[in-house]
Amino acid sequence: MSVLAGKEAIWRADIAIGRFFYDACIPINAVNSLYFKPILNVISAIGPGYIGPNYHQLRVNLLKDAKKEVQLLVDSYHAIWAKVGCTIMGDGWTDNRQRILINFLVYCPERISFVKSVDASDIVKNATNLFQLFDEVIEWVGPLNVVHIVTDNAANYVAVGRLISQKHKHINWSPCATHCLNLIFKDISKMDHVAELVKRASNVTIFVYNHVTLLSWLRKREGWTEILRPGATRFATTFIALKSLHDKKHDLQALVTSKFLVDSRYSKDYKSKVAVSIILDNRFWNDCLIVVNLMSPLMRLLRIVDCDERPSMGYVYEGMYRVRLGIKKLFNYNERLYKPYTEIIKQRWDQQLKKSIHSAAYWWNPCFQYDQENFCNKPNVIGGVMDVIDQKVLKGKLETMNEMKLFRDRLGSFGRELAYSSREVL
Repeated sequence: MSVLAGKEAIWRADIAIGRFFYDACIPINAVNSLYFKPILNVISAIGPGYIGPNYHQLRVNLLKDAKKEVQLLVDSYHAIWAKVGCTIMGDGWTDNRQRILINFLVYCPERISFVKSVDASDIVKNATNLFQLFDEVIEWVGPLNVVHIVTDNAANYVAVGRLISQKHKHINWSPCATHCLNLIFKDISKMDHVAELVKRASNVTIFVYNHVTLLSWLRKREGWTEILRPGATRFATTFIALKSLHDKKHDLQALVTSKFLVDSRYSKDYKSKVAVSIILDNRFWNDCLIVVNLMSPLMRLLRIVDCDERPSMGYVYEGMYRVRLGIKKLFNYNERLYKPYTEIIKQRWDQQLKKSIHSAAYWWNPCFQYDQENFCNKPNVIGGVMDVIDQKVLKGKLETMNEMKLFRDRLGSFGRELAYSSREVL
């Protein structure tokens, strides 16, 4: 009886929590919050009689206490910033009231910290005023603790980057790699043949999703998943959508050749006939596959730089090199075929994204440094390393050079098997 009673008590507790979630329309994934289990633990430790905070306490007193806790946590990061350095990120965006807001965040190996959000609607086009905003954050963090500033690559932010580098010689500025890659996707999507391909793919998607009965037929097929649609501002989603559509090739061809469609009224509609002709056109599918394969290296790089799991700076240089090499290989090194794509990538890379810090981060990445067969020893790589040391290392330059030699030649602690075997996971 005690076992059954225990199970019933657990069920009553679980259903009470469930009712609260359902009544308050709380997303179910809130149970994955790192704060959810501690709630249950402290309540069970108090025992019966605990009634919980009221509306006023949650809205005022406890909110103030939580804010103080967060402030103390952020303040504790100052010691980490002083020890290993940090990156300040300025993330500009427009809200639904058309205000231009800039979120300031500080990244270090421990975690990302939100600093503040500023309404920059009146000053966003003025580089001097924008610089003052960034300089305030730099002074709050501590100028000697900052090694890197990241913004988007609009002209006003480029000017801000120059002003920061003039005042703080040791601070690197670079545009957001994710933003630059997104612009590469945008440029490629504007190429005539790619734009035409995307338009034809859109016709197919609209055809499917504008006819509920056809969509219902497809959803009954084993393994069917929804066709992804491009986002309005994330141009990479255009190519994700192309791949999603290509994966549905056989299902779509089965649909348009089925008795269900042939006998239906949809088969006589002009727009439907256009969509059916596209679906049955093998050249369309071949072109989709080529473009998807072309964009795959860029997509992999985008996932790396857009990921919060580990620092991505040391992978940008290698990634851009692999992207261009992959495109050349796909076209069997036929310059006439690959050059239109590689020129777009080269232009964005050389004129906007490429910085000495990327070369230096590549050189100092053991994953690549100890892969001598594929390591790039171009003069601009070691030149970027020298630039960073010369311009950014304020003291101990000779010691830094000696450490570099130990690292490159795997001497001292760098020669240990543990250091070598962990080169790809740290």
